[in-house]
Amino acid sequence: MESEEEFLYKYKGFIFLKEESSPENLDTLDSFEIRDDDIFIITYPKSGTIWTQNIVSLILYEGHRDGTENVTLIDRAPWLEYNLFHVDLPSRPSPRVISSHLPYYLVPKGLQHRKGKIIYMLRNPKDVFVSSYHFTQSPVKMQPIKDFDTFLGKFLAGEVFCSSWLDHVEGWYAHREDFNILFLFYEEMQKDLRSSVLKICNLLGRELTEMEVDDVVDKATFDNMKMDPRANYKFTSSAYPLFGKKEFLRKGIVGDWKNNMTVAQSEKFDRVFKERMEKLPFSFCWDIQEDPEPIYSSGKENNVG
Repeated sequence: MESEEEFLYKYKGFIFLKEESSPENLDTLDSFEIRDDDIFIITYPKSGTIWTQNIVSLILYEGHRDGTENVTLIDRAPWLEYNLFHVDLPSRPSPRVISSHLPYYLVPKGLQHRKGKIIYMLRNPKDVFVSSYHFTQSPVKMQPIKDFDTFLGKFLAGEVFCSSWLDHVEGWYAHREDFNILFLFYEEMQKDLRSSVLKICNLLGRELTEMEVDDVVDKATFDNMKMDPRANYKFTSSAYPLFGKKEFLRKGIVGDWKNNMTVAQSEKFDRVFKERMEKLPFSFCWDIQEDPEPIYSSGKENNVG
């Protein structure tokens, strides 16, 4: 049986996919040149990355919005640390949209000087855990842990792809003043997608008509994304064997952890996460009926409130 060590490795305290990156390549990211109009979508895995990629693409590109272009999200918003399809990022025309799972301390230095714009999406960590577990099941060549409880222990210890959720979120929030960053809740977007679309438009400096905003909101719903070949990543199954025949868009709901975790597992999760989460300056809604508290984003123009 394949072991997770065959697929994962640690670089400067953060866990990466071995097959698609190397320490030598990661060393070069520090000096990656940032443009003022660069747009970075940064997430911990399974926190709404594809959703955010799609919304930004719908806002920026009229052809994406009216269906006259056939460009997939992986090309619209390629990855910084995982150059899956050998995209030449330095030669891409502006504005570049770049995706990343990196922690704050590994992103290019230029971003830390408040150049470029960052959208940071965060999601209830219990739902992140459950979604991550389902994604890492065979035939995904990432972390072959079949037992749900074993994976829970790995997740709580930060011994999974992209390491600790808590470290990732805490790091980006604690250093928000170093970046031009907008924080958004996955749950907030589920409850009021239009409001979140307008916040992203504001960050990007894009003024859309009411009709255009309506179109973005409609095309960015989960059901429509799942049917859109540009947005659902289904091409990856055949074009990129690392991920096997796996759905990137599974359920997209809030509170699915309740359908997967036992009471004992939920309590174990709380024992590890509760103390540190209580120190965060915002609280997470664990259900769609709850309201997420506003998140402070750097820069007055990007306040979420």
